Order: sequence, then structure tokens, then C-alpha cells
Amino acid sequence: MEGGSMSTDPRTVEEVFKDFKGRRAGMLKALTSDVEEFFLQCDPEKENLCLYGFPDEGWEVNLPSEEVPPELPEPALGINFARDGMLRKDWLSLVAVHSDAWLLAVSYFYGARLDKNERKRLFNMINELPTVFDVVTGKKPAKEKTSVNNSGGNKSKSTGSKTSSHHDNSKANSHRAADSQAKPSKPPPAPPKDEEETLEEDDEEHGDTFCGSCGGNYTADEFWIGCDSCEKWFHGKCVKITPARAEHIKHYKCPSCSNKRART
Repeated sequence: MEGGSMSTDPRTVEEVFKDFKGRRAGMLKALTSDVEEFFLQCDPEKENLCLYGFPDEGWEVNLPSEEVPPELPEPALGINFARDGMLRKDWLSLVAVHSDAWLLAVSYFYGARLDKNERKRLFNMINELPTVFDVVTGKKPAKEKTSVNNSGGNKSKSTGSKTSSHHDNSKANSHRAADSQAKPSKPPPAPPKDEEETLEEDDEEHGDTFCGSCGGNYTADEFWIGCDSCEKWFHGKCVKITPARAEHIKHYKCPSCSNKRART
């Protein structure tokens, strides 16, 4: 998705953090000030789309890179499919969480070259900023003021809360210990036989079904999803689709069918 040779990649803690802040700012624009434009670009009728943030504080909604392996870790795939299947604020929050995960992945992709202490310093610098999720959901502002060190005043308060917490925890632990002695734990019951028989019958019925990605046989205890274009079936884990995410997909297209349409 981005040009430039590996020689221009950020190398120091400060360079990696600057790259992180730029990408974060771009994604925040997409999910806050530019949210109407972002919403329109995430058309569920289009192919598997991703949200990218760039070091220059820009953002882009686009198809994933066809380069294998990709130059950078890829962001969440198919964010557009769930757009109309859930409340807008919930959808934006979901995209925000995936954006935070991608930002950390990119930073630690570059941070792999750093030593242990440098990586720790990098994480601490990143952790001082509110997450994209925090900002989008209104938990914290985009930028926080540096707090004045009031360690002396805070110590007495924190000490009191710790003492109270320790006292309460001691009571809770004693109650739990008494309960555990009075009521010995039992192992969970085994699944009913009729449920096991149902799984076996399901396996037999779909025994000739194979995953279009890994070629594995159908098993009833795994999540599968069918492509509405080629009508092939896939393990959810093979195409990175969870049962929760599948509930919001109206017409699923496997990666192969999506790429075919994108090229045409």
C-alpha cells in the first residue's frame, strides 16, 4: 500500500513513535472529523475493504495489498460488510478497536529491530496516548494534558484505598474458602448422548464437503461459511471470519472471488 524502500523505514524509538502518531492521527480523522466520508466509502456492496492510516496523518479505505507476504502487517479485512448490520456507533467502535490492534502491529513490526529496553520505552510512549477506541467512544480526548506530579498528595489516598481493599479482599477470600469447603466443586456434566449422535450424523451427511482453502474435511464442531459466488465452503478460521462477524455479512465472497472481481 505504501511506497518507499526498506532503507527509509523508521529505525529508532523516536522514528517508530513518530510513524505511530502519524498513522494514528490519520485513522482518528477517518473515524471522527471525516466520519461521513469514511462511512460512505465503506460500502457493503464493495469487496473486502480495509482502513489504512499513513505516517503523514492521511487515511485511505482500500482493498488489501496483493503482495505476499505484505510489506507491512495488514489491517482488519472487510470492515465494510458489517456497516449496515449494526448500530453506527457500535460499528465505528469495532473499527476503532481493530485500528488500535493494527497500529500496534505496525509499530512492533518496526520495533522488532529494537532491543528490549527500547521496545519497553516505545510501548510506554504509545501507552501515554489514548487509544483510537478511547477517542471514538468518548472515553478520553485525542490529546491528554501532561499531569503534574503530585506523588506526595496521592500517596496518602492510595495507601488508604489499598488498606481498605486489602481488608475487603481478606473478607472475600475467607468467605470463598468457607464456600469451597462447604460445597466441593463438581466436574461439568458430559454432553448428552443425543447431542453427540447429532454431531456424528451431521459429519456423515457432509462428509464429502471440503474446505476451499485448506482442503480439510467437514466437521460439525467447527464453524464453516459458504461463498455466495463460487458456492465453496471454508473453515471460518481459514478465511478469518468468526461466527459473530458472519451474522453481519449479507452476501459473503471468499478471498478468491473478491480478488477476481477486483482485477476485472
